[in-house]
Amino acid sequence: MVAEIENRQDPEPEPTLTADEPIFIEPRWPIALALSFFIALTVVLRVVEPHREALGPDWLVPGIEIALLVALIAAHPSHLVRRARWLRPVSITLIGVLAVVAMVSNVVLIGDLVRGSKVTQSATSLLASGALIWLGNALIFGLLYWELDSGGPLARYRRERPHPDFAFSQQLNPELAPAGWRPRYVDYLILGVTTSTAFSPTDVMPMTAWAKLTMALQSLISLTVIGLVVARAVNAFT
Repeated sequence: MVAEIENRQDPEPEPTLTADEPIFIEPRWPIALALSFFIALTVVLRVVEPHREALGPDWLVPGIEIALLVALIAAHPSHLVRRARWLRPVSITLIGVLAVVAMVSNVVLIGDLVRGSKVTQSATSLLASGALIWLGNALIFGLLYWELDSGGPLARYRRERPHPDFAFSQQLNPELAPAGWRPRYVDYLILGVTTSTAFSPTDVMPMTAWAKLTMALQSLISLTVIGLVVARAVNAFT
């Protein structure tokens, strides 16, 4: 028994990443592309529809979006891990601010529908405003899921948490994906779009309380936008 214990080799410790060690993780260009498209759409809609209600100065929301874009690119884990760690809270804060902006925009649009305004009198303007809020809802919540699931992209890469906050089909059935598969930003973007469209989970299941509550909030915002805006637009057309 003593010889067996002596001959038994201890498992090798898992390699740890130092602050100066470069690591590979998913590229950030899909996030940059999605945010750039939304920023351009926000600016164009502001120019085309100058009478549409705005939260603060015209530059406020695009400015927050640009700051978020810069923070997400600067926090790329292929750079110094130490810098990525302190930039991540900044990214989460900016995403949270945009989520609040999306919810407030939804409330403002509902108020316009109730009171009546120049935007709600035109079906084209109303649909454009509703589409922008819906798209922003899907994009922002997709970013929030990507940034928070399992501790964030760096923690997912290092497999720091044994259980995910969202269970994707490839995780529930490993035969559907290659070994070592991890969800990337496009997977969370689709999650945000399907939640805003179906108002419920589709192929991704929320596993924790915060994930379930956040998806419920997103579904309620989307349901309100689609239901009220489409109903009012139909009346405007007729």
